[in-house]
Amino acid sequence: MCSLEHFKIDLKSLTEAERALDFDLDDRFFEALDGSELRHGALHVSLSIRKATGFYELQFHTEGTVTVACDRCLDDMDQPVSADNRLIVKLGAVYSEEDDVITLPEDEGILDTSWLIYEFVVLAIPIKHVHAPGKCNLAMSKVLEELSTDRSSDEASDQPVDPRWSALLKLKE
Repeated sequence: MCSLEHFKIDLKSLTEAERALDFDLDDRFFEALDGSELRHGALHVSLSIRKATGFYELQFHTEGTVTVACDRCLDDMDQPVSADNRLIVKLGAVYSEEDDVITLPEDEGILDTSWLIYEFVVLAIPIKHVHAPGKCNLAMSKVLEELSTDRSSDEASDQPVDPRWSALLKLKE
């Protein structure tokens, strides 16, 4: 199990105007977060924190790969991830999040970046992920092709269509 403590940043204790941090994420990171979207990956995150008057600007750069299921054959596949994210953090009375601005309680001043990094990675993954042509599981591809052929041959048959469906087909025209 991975400790997420080093992802917590005490913003109030930052003395220099700019600070750089690096994180290497592996399967233990994803297991520790217990997120439902991702379980495996190898990523490098560079975080730059710039202290300004009244706020902190955080720049995240993430590079690496995560393992996701192929939408076509359901086998695992490596999905490259590359993302740049910007976040503004202010200190205030209570915790709040609006767009790309987080307000932390001033008496705490500690920002846990672990879940933020996880969300940035999930958002960087394309909606559709499929293997390169010819790389999908051959057995699953064959079954998918057979089922697709069966379905299209059913639609092309000369059997009469239920009149209720005929009325709905008129909507397509």
